[in-house]
Amino acid sequence: EEDKYGLYSNLLFKYFLAEGIVCGHDLFVASAKEHPDNILKELPAPLLDDTYRKELGDEAAAAKSEDFQDSMKIAWRYQNLPKVEASPTTYTKFGHYYDVSKKMSPELCQSVKWHSFYLHEELSFEPKMKKCNMNSGYGRLLQSIQRIISQEGFDGSDPQKKQRNVLRIGIQSLGSVLWGDDVCCSDTPEDIHSLTKFLYVLRGLLRKSLSACIITVPAHLIQ
Repeated sequence: EEDKYGLYSNLLFKYFLAEGIVCGHDLFVASAKEHPDNILKELPAPLLDDTYRKELGDEAAAAKSEDFQDSMKIAWRYQNLPKVEASPTTYTKFGHYYDVSKKMSPELCQSVKWHSFYLHEELSFEPKMKKCNMNSGYGRLLQSIQRIISQEGFDGSDPQKKQRNVLRIGIQSLGSVLWGDDVCCSDTPEDIHSLTKFLYVLRGLLRKSLSACIITVPAHLIQ
């Protein structure tokens, strides 16, 4: 759920995509606001194993040198309490750490296969279409996701001939007026159930495929 400033959801969105690149997954990025190419350029840089260990070592050394001064300043009743770690000190294989102040290198971004869906480009290719009382933007997006799942071998009902992989789907600001959905700006929307239908069909696609999806929704706009 996006907040008014879209900061927290945007961070989670980019983390999900960055984790996909580091894990070697295929990506599908869809947006009606920001071009997917620009989203991928803004992904956070991963803290790779050696770098991360070195940073932890430097922090530990700095902490040791200050221990004596700290013990002189700290109140006696707090002296024997365990210290709270500000950052994780154990490396686990599940997930990676990222530096949000740095951008992922273009070489790393290009190391995986990714697909983009920018609504304004998609709508300019063909005339508007409307299916099952769903607006054209959602219809196009579903078609595109279905095509990638089928063509790239992510369909769970069809055994993969190549090495198994996962498709990570990221959809930005779904339900906003930029998608052509008037549910957030009209008391009498043209297709009141458009977004619900889209999510229902998407759930079916995800269940029958080797894919995972993150969606940000500007819920503060939708009554």
